[in-house]
Amino acid sequence: MKKNIIFIFAALTLLFPSCNDFLDVESESKFNEEYVYSSKQEIDRVLNSVYAAILTGNLYGERLLNQFALNSDVEFSTFNSMLRNTEGNDFRCFDAEAHSTNVADLWTAGYTGVERANLLIDGIRNSSLYDEEDDELMQMLGEGITLRAMIMHDLVIHFGDIPFPKIPSFKSGELVVPVEDRNIILSSLIDDLIEIAPKMKYAAGLPDGVERASREFCYALIARIALTRGGYSLRSDKTNPFSFGTMQREQDYATYYAIARDYADSVITSGTHSLSLPFVEVFVNECNYLVVNNDDPIFELPFVRGQSGIIGFRHGPVASRNSISGLTPHIWGECSGSIRLNAFYRYSFAPGDIRRDVSVGIWRYNDATANNALLANGTPVPFGSGNSSSDNSVDDFTHYTNKWSKLWATQGNAMGNASQGNDGINFPYMRYADVLLMYAEAVNELENGVSGANGAKAKEALRQVRNRAFAPADRPLHVDQYIESASGTKETFFQAIFNERKWEFGGENLRWKDLVRWNLYSKVAYETFLNYYQMGDFKNGNTGFDNTEFYEKLPTILYYQPVANPANINVYQNTSLPILNFIGLVPDEDGRYAVPNNPGTGWSLAVHFNWGMQDQVFPRPECCYSLRGYIRGGEQANFQLFNPDALPVVRYILPIPRQEIMMSKGLYTNYYGY
Repeated sequence: MKKNIIFIFAALTLLFPSCNDFLDVESESKFNEEYVYSSKQEIDRVLNSVYAAILTGNLYGERLLNQFALNSDVEFSTFNSMLRNTEGNDFRCFDAEAHSTNVADLWTAGYTGVERANLLIDGIRNSSLYDEEDDELMQMLGEGITLRAMIMHDLVIHFGDIPFPKIPSFKSGELVVPVEDRNIILSSLIDDLIEIAPKMKYAAGLPDGVERASREFCYALIARIALTRGGYSLRSDKTNPFSFGTMQREQDYATYYAIARDYADSVITSGTHSLSLPFVEVFVNECNYLVVNNDDPIFELPFVRGQSGIIGFRHGPVASRNSISGLTPHIWGECSGSIRLNAFYRYSFAPGDIRRDVSVGIWRYNDATANNALLANGTPVPFGSGNSSSDNSVDDFTHYTNKWSKLWATQGNAMGNASQGNDGINFPYMRYADVLLMYAEAVNELENGVSGANGAKAKEALRQVRNRAFAPADRPLHVDQYIESASGTKETFFQAIFNERKWEFGGENLRWKDLVRWNLYSKVAYETFLNYYQMGDFKNGNTGFDNTEFYEKLPTILYYQPVANPANINVYQNTSLPILNFIGLVPDEDGRYAVPNNPGTGWSLAVHFNWGMQDQVFPRPECCYSLRGYIRGGEQANFQLFNPDALPVVRYILPIPRQEIMMSKGLYTNYYGY
């Protein structure tokens, strides 16, 4: 399929000229419809154009995996100014504006993908070939319906109530598609998927496997959309467009939790996927262009090397290139490492959790000319304060998300020392681990805990995820005892799901969406702000808050030295570059990271969490303004006004782009304070 997508990418601008309104998209109807849809080969070309649309940078190729990874207790990007960006693109800290170009690009790209899917669906259904007994044709129809549902679901999550075109624009007769209530959209998507799913093939029966939308992906997507439909979302106050709105969910939510349970169970009972491979291997395989059709990935966004994809460029550690030659001192090329993790996330994992060191990176690869002439090319450099002349560590407030990186490719798959993005590494949009945890969550909600009819199966679903996360020797404590303890009440089992999804999906841009549907985003955003602000305050010498003990336990002084690579992906995913050995990163039995003694020659110092300001008035700006659209410290602080028992909503909803408002001639309106 990737060869077909390369062709489609080359023809993309010819078939679909740039436009401001998705209704102006140039469609395949310009060609002879009867000809196109009278041949399965031509229909497959149209289907590939839908895949090409979702892989563009303005949709899943960049925007939805990077720019719209909103801040939480997992993914996190820092801001160091109290002032909003003039381009209106500060969405990660909930401070975007309606004139944002990134929001407009997302909107247009999303509806371009929907339009192409509508052309395909309509064309097949009106084709002379249409036959519901034709497995091949029904599979192509199912892929179109599934991809449309995927795009629309993500647009609803980001924008709320939006237009919902279900037929090609040239057939609709509407100059402006009216806005539809999100619940109607989501329910309609679920109905469409339920109808088509039995007519689709499992991934094992598809030539491209999990790089195509399969029956089990359709089932899994039903479960995900149903949980969104049954969960909370931010609703506008139609009487006051300046209000940020309120979090609400419908009274029929249990109906949709039941759908989620049943269709997650359909994936489980199909037996087509498992968690057999080690956690690290799932992601290293993707970085080496190896597609596995019967393990964790259920649907991978099939990016094309040299054409699309930023997974291995934006994720993983920074790898700097020489500012003069433009080359890196190794064969893997430049990595921006711009998708980051909350600095406290690493310290939330249980001892022995394999996922921690796979998911969280704490060093980058330097280039002497580009960064520091005192360091050799390709030297690994750890996080730290960077405030001391003797400290060569990186001045930062986040960690790297290390599941993917161009650096994890074998030498034969490396992209070369001049390479940057378009690495072609697939992204697992849906994983079996997600299905297992969705099932466990739905059962817990519907049966008021896990002591009912499906409780044992829900516990087993959680057990499969945790089993992979711990070595056999650690499982009696961290799997068996942990799950039994968590199974006592509905609340304790939900807390286990809440945490497991946090640890399992770091860097995958799922956390804030989970928090929204649980109505816990305000709570977590407030606690995240306090962690950053109070750690900075703690470093200024202030211990007058309740959580002082938490900050005292964290590592502040580390010693490190480069060591030879052990050539073992279970230690580090790259098997050639030097790695770092640390002293001070192993906690004692009480979970405290004691300050280590200076080990002497050959070791360098790194200072962690040194976030106080020299004037000791405020913590550093990154601690004050990284969630400023919701809560701020420093100058013009508002955090003193927050009541933890009655927190305001997080405005995660994006504005409808300004040009769409203007072109709608009054049909579209922005709320939520936009």
